[in-house]
Amino acid sequence: MRNSFIPGTRGRVRPLTLHGDPRLHAPCAEVTDFGPELASLVEDLFATMYAAQGVGLAANQVGRSLRVFVYDCPDDEDVRHLGHVVNPRLVEADGVVLRGPEGCLSLPGLEAGTERYDHAVVEGFTVTGEPVTVHGTGFFARCLQHECDHLEGRVYVDRLAGWRKRKVLRQAAKVSWGSRG
Repeated sequence: MRNSFIPGTRGRVRPLTLHGDPRLHAPCAEVTDFGPELASLVEDLFATMYAAQGVGLAANQVGRSLRVFVYDCPDDEDVRHLGHVVNPRLVEADGVVLRGPEGCLSLPGLEAGTERYDHAVVEGFTVTGEPVTVHGTGFFARCLQHECDHLEGRVYVDRLAGWRKRKVLRQAAKVSWGSRG
């Protein structure tokens, strides 16, 4: 029997902000109020991420331009990492640069080989304002870097060049959601 709270069970699923929406391409504001509205947003982020079958979700992906993201992501050893970070700062991204498949809930159904470091460290705060440091390797490091990028107004496509970028943008233009924004 579970004694701990399951993230997202008290949240509501929000509509996803899709590629082309200007909120995805602008830096997010620092969180200054660590009250019940923030706690509700974090719950909604978890509920939305689970409904969309993602491993991470930033607040601007549900239309809120605040520096907060959630994650439920395995690393390369299949260890599960579950949590959230408010006002995150990517303080380390190092190690080997690997090109791996990367997708995004704001570009549903699309992915491209994207280069990321295989180690990342993010510092920030919990929803209650307590300091937190999150270390990630492998796929989880990719997730942390991806979500931090969102809060800076970048999507993974911005890290692509040449034919990889052209291919994803061409695919995005062909899908029904791609004509928005």
